[in-house]
Amino acid sequence: MASAGPDRSAAGLTPSPNGLTSAPSIKAVRLRHPWRTLIAVVIVIYLAAFLWDASQRKAFDWPTYGKYIFDQRISQAALVTIELTVLAMVIAIILSVVLALMRLSTNPVLRAVAWGYLWIFRGTPVYVQLVFWGLLSTIYPVLHFGLPFVPPFFDIQSRSGLSFFTLAVIGLALNEAAYLAEIVRAGILSVDPGQGEASTALGMTWVQSMWRVVLPQSMRVIVPPTGNETIGMLKTTSLVTAVPFSGDLYSVAHDIGIPIFDPLPLLLAASTWYLAITSILMVGQYFLEKRFARGVGAARPARRSKRGPVVEVPSYVSYPKNGDE
Repeated sequence: MASAGPDRSAAGLTPSPNGLTSAPSIKAVRLRHPWRTLIAVVIVIYLAAFLWDASQRKAFDWPTYGKYIFDQRISQAALVTIELTVLAMVIAIILSVVLALMRLSTNPVLRAVAWGYLWIFRGTPVYVQLVFWGLLSTIYPVLHFGLPFVPPFFDIQSRSGLSFFTLAVIGLALNEAAYLAEIVRAGILSVDPGQGEASTALGMTWVQSMWRVVLPQSMRVIVPPTGNETIGMLKTTSLVTAVPFSGDLYSVAHDIGIPIFDPLPLLLAASTWYLAITSILMVGQYFLEKRFARGVGAARPARRSKRGPVVEVPSYVSYPKNGDE
């Protein structure tokens, strides 16, 4: 005699032809958050009030802002700022990879040199560093390139051979490389050491293993903070007046605003350009992060049955026990 199973009809469960049972449909009720809604409304009201007040405030001088926002001198300065940012970041990224590998080296001399570089450039203000680069022609009138204790291969006159633009790029790049080196080192350390061991077992050299295996996997860790550093570099270019270089966006806007005794609308115009360039950089950072994060944290593919299409079983389904059939 078969044992009697639980009464599914009393529990509200509906039997199915395949022996599975499912719970009745549940009517979901949205959870209300009155305080959260109130805070959001208050924030929107204050934001609207601030924008309205700013639009009516005479100190901002919006007609002057509209006159200079697309001025040729401002747009040209914005292009120079982009050039400073791109060149400095390219040099900084290359140098940061070298410094990160030196930090991870087993050679104590390389580790000490890399640590000393980071200690100096991260421990002194970037403005002070740019001032020193501006005084390079005073400190070193002639730069000799070659090996120690032998005649130099070639010389460069600091005052005539290096422009203020070049000195600004060098100063920004060397300072930024100290910060990016730690980001790259963290990205390399985030990769499982077994990846490098496996590539070595396949016959790859250390350079091939680092270039083809380790660095590509570390990019998902390196890209987000590097994007933030790039945006920070864009704004740090406003300090190149210490070199002194006066062709960047902030310097040009400042030089236009001072003679007309109305610097505020020019600063607003420069800020608008900074915001526009930053927005483009943020979009590029988003797509780079999406590109290098492929396959990380993605949902598992649906499991397919050997006899047919995908079978999805709800979590609330209870399977019949022995004797319940």
